[in-house]
Amino acid sequence: MRLISRRHADGSRPGFRADGFRIALAIEGGSSRGTYSSGMVMAIEELGLTRCFDAVYGSSAGALNGAWLLSGRALSGMRGWWDPEIMRQVINPWRFLRGKPVLDTQYLVDTVYGELTPMDFEAVLHSPVSYHPMATDAENGQPVDLRPYIRKVADLKTALRATTCMPVLAGRPVFLAGRRYVDGGVAEPLPFRTALANGATHVLMLRTRRATERPTRPRRMHSMVVPRALPGLRSVWVQQYPRDVADEQLLTELPTVMSIRPPSDAPTVSPLERDTELLRKAVMLGRQAVHASLAS
Repeated sequence: MRLISRRHADGSRPGFRADGFRIALAIEGGSSRGTYSSGMVMAIEELGLTRCFDAVYGSSAGALNGAWLLSGRALSGMRGWWDPEIMRQVINPWRFLRGKPVLDTQYLVDTVYGELTPMDFEAVLHSPVSYHPMATDAENGQPVDLRPYIRKVADLKTALRATTCMPVLAGRPVFLAGRRYVDGGVAEPLPFRTALANGATHVLMLRTRRATERPTRPRRMHSMVVPRALPGLRSVWVQQYPRDVADEQLLTELPTVMSIRPPSDAPTVSPLERDTELLRKAVMLGRQAVHASLAS
């Protein structure tokens, strides 16, 4: 994207722009599939391009990766993806048989991000590049930008848990500012619409699906359980597949939205993937994709 290159060359800083544009970074999630976008934000940090954006939007794992970028620790924070002990604790399908969450977001945010690979939460809060984690309102299925409810570190941690709260698999919805929220990917997995609605003139999308990889329907078992457990999501749940197909088409028609995707021969990563070698490879491929697209 030429505007990013121009801003980088000019030393442009958020809050002191003279070009009249507002460039947003929008990051797709997908739980473990977010390894691709994690490598991408790592590359953005390496290239010194973070300050070229005015806002960062992310859904699910994409919101986590956006927070790492704005904390200035994207490079160090990525190692958690290929640490076997961390991944076994964060994602454990066997816990479902004991009535416990498959995805432990509290351990991820409080222990991994708080102690094992510390995230600079204060840096995210005070970043001149505004941070917008997306979540889904559990009562009505609407996408919600959580930024207005993040005032202190505790709010930020709660927002990180909310945006990654996969319905049923991550346990009960997360409370923030009097509302219950689940994974942002349910209502808006590609958060470019909210970015544009909030005034972005241009959006760089970091994708976790290859260009040849089409949207998939929710798994049958998940589709049977989620609407019963969370009736407020029933409508948005059945609309996911047609919405995702429509979004893919729209992205090909918007001249001000650019996407960076994993390479065409990149391996498929499932949302609950725990193979640390595969996850590490996905991180590196995402990193290479951004270097190939944005390095000058």
